[in-house]
Amino acid sequence: MTTHQARRTARSAALAAVTAVLALGLTACGSADEGSKAAGGHHTAGAAQSRSSTDGNGKGGAEQAGSGGDSKEGARSATLSGRTDQVASKVTTAGAQQCRGDEMLVTAVHRFAGQQGDHLLVTAVNEGTKPCWVTSYPAVVLDRNVDNVALPHSKKDNPGGDKHITLRPGGKAYSAVNLFDYGSKHHTARSFAIALRGPDGHNGPFYSVGVKGQKPRFSWNEADVLNWNTEKPYDF
Repeated sequence: MTTHQARRTARSAALAAVTAVLALGLTACGSADEGSKAAGGHHTAGAAQSRSSTDGNGKGGAEQAGSGGDSKEGARSATLSGRTDQVASKVTTAGAQQCRGDEMLVTAVHRFAGQQGDHLLVTAVNEGTKPCWVTSYPAVVLDRNVDNVALPHSKKDNPGGDKHITLRPGGKAYSAVNLFDYGSKHHTARSFAIALRGPDGHNGPFYSVGVKGQKPRFSWNEADVLNWNTEKPYDF
């Protein structure tokens, strides 16, 4: 081999070495870029996940779940409280006894005096401390000096007089004494006697009731009585 050929061979070897070094450098740069892109991708996903677990106020999903649980728990508590009140109410009225009469305040108002529908509106209020019930219609005697017999039940009354009407303390029940005045040979009075009637038809003690209204004096030839009710009769 000549000197010229040896130099050319050495130069070729050097170029091959430089080319190999450049190729390795490019490969390393490519790997670094790929790794950077991959790392960036993971960072973006992590940020998105962080945003999804918070709301606009920065409250975490766990806190929101806890808040929802409190709301449901509060609703459950309110429902249970309502049911408890209903049960207590039923127990309170279930043990009620018949009203005796001495715990009742009975008043009467003369309405539509001298007109069609002339009647005495009777209101009974439970002034006791416990619930009690009334039934049927009250025993009413308009004039004990003339006829000490209780008035009959009205034939035009609605059915249901055998039901028990429970009155809580302060509760009211209503009845009415229908007055029929034919203009002659009638009776007049300003008060009457009333007693509570039991389910067996027997009367309790009688109490005197004064009549109020624009014309407290009332007249009648015939009269009858309506059942106790929770609504006022002839309320028009």
